[in-house]
Amino acid sequence: MSIPLIQIKDLSISFGNTEVIHNISYDLHNNEILGIVGESGSGKSVSSLAILGLLPKNAGRVTSGSIIYQDKNLLQLSNKALQDVRGNKIAMIFQEPMSSLNPSMTCGKQVQEILERHNNLSALESKEETLSLFEKVKLPDPSRIFRSYPHEISGGQKQRVMIALAIACKPDVLIADEPTTALDVTVQKDIINLLKRLQKETELSIIFITHDLALISEIADRILVMYQGQIVEQGPSESIFKNPQHNYTKALIHSRPSLDIRLKKLPTVQDYLSHDFSREIMTSEERRQRHSIMYNNPPILEVINVEKTYISKSGWLSKPHTFKAVDRVSFKLYEGETLGLVGESGCGKSTLGNAILQLDKASAGTILYKGKDITNLSTSDIRALRKEIQIIFQDPFSSLNPRIPIGEAIMEPMNVHGIFNTIEDRKAKVLSILKRVGLSETFYNRYPHEFSGGQRQRIGIARTIAVQPKLIICDESVSALDISVQAQVLNLLNELKQDFGFTYIFISHDLAVVKYMSDQLLVMNSGKIEELDDADVIYNHPKKEYTKKLIHAIPKGL
Repeated sequence: MSIPLIQIKDLSISFGNTEVIHNISYDLHNNEILGIVGESGSGKSVSSLAILGLLPKNAGRVTSGSIIYQDKNLLQLSNKALQDVRGNKIAMIFQEPMSSLNPSMTCGKQVQEILERHNNLSALESKEETLSLFEKVKLPDPSRIFRSYPHEISGGQKQRVMIALAIACKPDVLIADEPTTALDVTVQKDIINLLKRLQKETELSIIFITHDLALISEIADRILVMYQGQIVEQGPSESIFKNPQHNYTKALIHSRPSLDIRLKKLPTVQDYLSHDFSREIMTSEERRQRHSIMYNNPPILEVINVEKTYISKSGWLSKPHTFKAVDRVSFKLYEGETLGLVGESGCGKSTLGNAILQLDKASAGTILYKGKDITNLSTSDIRALRKEIQIIFQDPFSSLNPRIPIGEAIMEPMNVHGIFNTIEDRKAKVLSILKRVGLSETFYNRYPHEFSGGQRQRIGIARTIAVQPKLIICDESVSALDISVQAQVLNLLNELKQDFGFTYIFISHDLAVVKYMSDQLLVMNSGKIEELDDADVIYNHPKKEYTKKLIHAIPKGL
């Protein structure tokens, strides 16, 4: 193989007195896509930020090693010299485009700024080049996007603007840090195909960082696997995916729900590392018997021709514009059932969930809970309903008060709904709930910022189940979690369902997860029901082209 474009040799990085990257070495070659995979905290992003000298100031520092690019050690360059490398020779796409793009500047202006700084183009030349870049990354209506602010375009479009920014100066290397996390499965596939096409056209070298091994196997030529600051395995994609050697790599592959079989319990990374797991399969006959009992009872929830219409005006003199986010949706939900609700962003999934919760009232239709219409309840009746129907949010950190210890946060809804008579009884219940969701009783007095993402999601679940609800809406509640943490939370939700008889509406854009969790599956498109049937039936024999497109876009690995 040719001389590497970038050589990382014996790199170690510390935060304070703690070493987080331990003596890692790897190469990036010309015209290559290198995948770096691992969970949060494995060191994949930190080691890549070091390439561009972007480690947090006064916090992270390189303690040993070298990063060689074009015969220069980037670690020895001055800040001014590094600025000429950043964006111009080595560019980066960050995980969250909304926080990376300037909200006060139009998308076009942000790309123009880069071009004018590095390429000395005039305003007219930079505008023409920006529009050309927007066409290259397949943005619809480039002129409109050029004039739009980041909040006015979709998540997938924002990510394409970020890619346009990154490739504007025709860099040699593109570092893509989790560029598809939390995107719809179809948008994710579009971004993957776009990066592959750009790499082929421009002979760009790409470092693609992710926690999803199935996804990375679809784009990368080589993969290196990181765990706790070390590279535990590296090699060609096909070899890593089909014949993994390290137990951690095996865990990353098998922690993700399979589309072919339904395990009773997903194995986690820790299960693999301790060799303590079973692969017991839920058979079709077991599933059929459970369904025959469940569907012989009356539904706990019935949604009949529900609509939600929004009215907006773009100016004082303009006519109102109506948008139907939910359009005549009807379905039944049975006690003990998990109904999967899938579709692309903007299809109406969360709007429908909010209508059921009475957080955003339906414009038309009927919602029956235990046979009673809940669409026109009084304030006191809605408060009582809150105890029966709860929600687990996507981002547990923003839904927890940072100033309140988690024990008090879990107890708070118990106080509101008058569950148990004394503080002592409530505290005892909180401690038992903490234990039940896999957290220590000693966490009672700790604050949200002291926990990992997976632990915070467990706290969110604990807070939800504290009021003993009957129906729980899980709104993208595992979409931002690492594969292994996701497996832990999915296992927990299934255990709680079995122990307490919960009924779930499981909203997600991750179709592999929805198939694993669901009894019935409801596919939404543009506010309407596209398909509604048994989850296995829809995945094995989808009827609609839209559903086929969603299923085809799921990363399946090599």
